[in-house]
Amino acid sequence: MPSGPALLGLAILAAFVLAALFADQIAPNPDTQQLLQRLDAPSLAGGEHGHLLGTDSLGRDLLARVIHGARVSLTVGLVGVALSGGVGITLGLIAGYLGRRWDRIIMRVADVQQAIPALVLAVAVAAIVRPSITNLIVVLAVTTWFTFARVVRSEVLSLREMLFVESARVVGASDARIIGRHILPNAAASIIVIATLMVGNLILFEASLSFLGVGVPLTTPTWGRMVFDGIEYVATAWWIALFPGLAVMLTVLSTNLVGDWLRDALDPRQRRR
Repeated sequence: MPSGPALLGLAILAAFVLAALFADQIAPNPDTQQLLQRLDAPSLAGGEHGHLLGTDSLGRDLLARVIHGARVSLTVGLVGVALSGGVGITLGLIAGYLGRRWDRIIMRVADVQQAIPALVLAVAVAAIVRPSITNLIVVLAVTTWFTFARVVRSEVLSLREMLFVESARVVGASDARIIGRHILPNAAASIIVIATLMVGNLILFEASLSFLGVGVPLTTPTWGRMVFDGIEYVATAWWIALFPGLAVMLTVLSTNLVGDWLRDALDPRQRRR
């Protein structure tokens, strides 16, 4: 049974996922400009036009833009982790199981890449390629795969010496069968945990890149870009930067809470005392 913090994290994530899935139905026009309603305060803070989270400098409804920003962030986070995990898990399995030359090559590449901060590398690459969500996902996957590779390699190095793996090898099981039937399922718990935590990391990376104006087209509603746009008005229209910033914080926090619970639930060695 999930703990209180984990339930809170799951509830927050579910809310953002539902908002992202039904963004077009909830808020169909995030880019509609109403200049006569520009910088209108949230309705609960005295706003005159009934906008729940207020409007930005162009009169666009902030709630609609935050909801559509959730779609971008969750798409980048989930698809990016799937792609990064696919590459990292494959290379981690090769490095850990085959060892020797393959292990040295893959881990040296990972060492070199890890020496460069992932966000700095992502900014450099994203600034070169054409801005698009697809390109951003590829950039983030390329700059974060080594996290999965290291975790999987560590698990494989431990599992390949286990008796059940040796027994499978003795009876003539192929390497592919041993990896698919014995090693990968036993490493799944660690993979699930790191994947959950990485979703939050990639969402934070996406927000950071959007804040800097790279990665996603400037016309696409993103949380990071909304925070950047609100800095100019932080003293007079605080809501423009506050609410997308809160969305980033809550999403990343919720993934960390869920990841922490999964770690405790799936790996008894990590449970708190």
